[in-house]
Amino acid sequence: MKRLLFFTVLIMSANAFSQDTIIPLWPKDKIPNYIASDEKEEHVREDILRISKVQDPTIEVYLPSKKNATGQAVVIFPGGGYRILAYDWEGIDIAKFLNSKGIAGIVVKYRLPSSVSQTHKENVPLIDAQRAIRLVRSKAEEFNIDPNKIGAMGFSAGGHLASTLGTHFDEKVYTSIDEADKLSARPDFLTLCYPVITFNQSSTHKGSQNNLLGNNPKPETVDCFSNEKHVTSNTPPTFLLHATDDKAVPVENSLAFYKALVDHNVPAALHIFPSGGHGFALGLADVHLRTWPELLFGWMEHLE
Repeated sequence: MKRLLFFTVLIMSANAFSQDTIIPLWPKDKIPNYIASDEKEEHVREDILRISKVQDPTIEVYLPSKKNATGQAVVIFPGGGYRILAYDWEGIDIAKFLNSKGIAGIVVKYRLPSSVSQTHKENVPLIDAQRAIRLVRSKAEEFNIDPNKIGAMGFSAGGHLASTLGTHFDEKVYTSIDEADKLSARPDFLTLCYPVITFNQSSTHKGSQNNLLGNNPKPETVDCFSNEKHVTSNTPPTFLLHATDDKAVPVENSLAFYKALVDHNVPAALHIFPSGGHGFALGLADVHLRTWPELLFGWMEHLE
């Protein structure tokens, strides 16, 4: 009987921990731009976990021990062309790696554009991104982080979303629903890994553009989401990472954003590797690529 009680308590504790670390982004029945439909969230686990048709966006929180914590946090947006989320490859694995340096890693399972389950689908990822920063900032004390040291990191299309957040953080795209929404959605810094930046040039990633904006977007909509055009002096300091031989998202995307940052006197670092292709995440299999996290950590240590 004692043994049964022990295992019952153990299971309940594990469940409580799991529930504490995965937090709904929105209160029930208050998800902006939501349309009730038969669309269901899908998880496919092969070499990586791919999530599509997200219906209930969440943040998944990974915290370092209090003794190791630097106070910094990174809100992570996995990539996947605005079609799927490479959730562990460019999300959970990244968060755990950040923890090893005392940095909180928070993975966002954000909604992907859908004409079936959303109104104004082009705004929905940004809506979730703004909410994620505000929600994390509202829980700074609980997460043992500094509310002024919360960055955003994105990979590929997730990099487009992070750069959209960094250039459209004060744009009103949803109606406030609680106290968290009174807080700033501006990230304190950005990390953009092989990011989609522009929808205006031949160097764009057409799949991301089509999934977010549709096949025939208006020119003004294309301009709105071409983020190199919206950098200001208030855009957060930015760390950019890309490979020269990236055939999916050409390096010109990072170059364009870096130039805009420099033109507006925004602190920026750009690291371009000669090879690596697209979607290398932590790059652990390559002796050169795997150095990029250390470059990032060094840059983060010098942020004001």
